[in-house]
Amino acid sequence: MKEELSTGEIVTGIYKTGKYIGVITNVRPEHYLVKVKAVLRHPAQGDLHMPKEADVPLFHERRALAENEQTNIPKNMVRKYEEPLPAYKDSLVAAVAAIENELKEDARPWAVKSLEKIQLLKADYFKIK
Repeated sequence: MKEELSTGEIVTGIYKTGKYIGVITNVRPEHYLVKVKAVLRHPAQGDLHMPKEADVPLFHERRALAENEQTNIPKNMVRKYEEPLPAYKDSLVAAVAAIENELKEDARPWAVKSLEKIQLLKADYFKIK
């Protein structure tokens, strides 16, 4: 059985398709309540039920969780984090750049639509005109 983590511990957690670093603020029977401190992987764009499909009824724009936003993450998706904690904005810049580079190398319609959504998010995140 996996070791139980406790309030105050720094952890990584996967929420939907994003990966975050955060602090456990509450321990629940099946979840940890985690306060987001950094972004390791930006969430994928599109429909979670039909991943990598462009022809869906609603192609979702998925934002990264905000700094200090709290979310319930299933215990099996949480791991202890022991490296230096990056600044939220720096981690968001790196996560957006990584997904952007990944999408630019993919010519499928899903990747093209995803890249469009990332550009919109990037303009909002970093207030680019």
